[in-house]
Amino acid sequence: MVEMIIDSIRVSLMNYQRVVILKEKLADRYLPIWIGPAEADAIAVKLQGVTVQRPLTHDLLCSTIDALGATVESIIISDLKNDTFYAKIILNVDGGQLEVDSRPSDALALAVRAEVPIYTEEMVLDKAGIILDRETGKPVSQEEVSDEELKGMSAFTDFINTLDLEDFDKRKS
Repeated sequence: MVEMIIDSIRVSLMNYQRVVILKEKLADRYLPIWIGPAEADAIAVKLQGVTVQRPLTHDLLCSTIDALGATVESIIISDLKNDTFYAKIILNVDGGQLEVDSRPSDALALAVRAEVPIYTEEMVLDKAGIILDRETGKPVSQEEVSDEELKGMSAFTDFINTLDLEDFDKRKS
């Protein structure tokens, strides 16, 4: 597994879909994951330190986990099948680990609240990770991909190509 950080949340100017960009913590490999607007807002609110009057759904989940005596240990982007990402929330319950199936967007919103590590399985990065050319800012291919895999990833490729990547490696404060 590879540790990741949330690099940014972007909006496609063509279709206004949100994408959270994860970045490998110790390298320059990125993983774009489409998410819904509510989940994008839930992640952004916490990352930007905005306080809300009432708890959001992910705040409630965090409070519930705590009230039940469990803790969130980490989240894992665990799989990618048919253009759909899968995630797991890893909980510590009575000294043991419990894996809970989750949408990546919900797991990420929980991770920023619980301030826990975000991991991605290497095979997910092999399928959907991108490396940017430092000079051009354009994605470079990591390795040979079969025609079938390329066809399955076409929606992601189309989406990435609609993003403005010129400031991709510049962190926003």
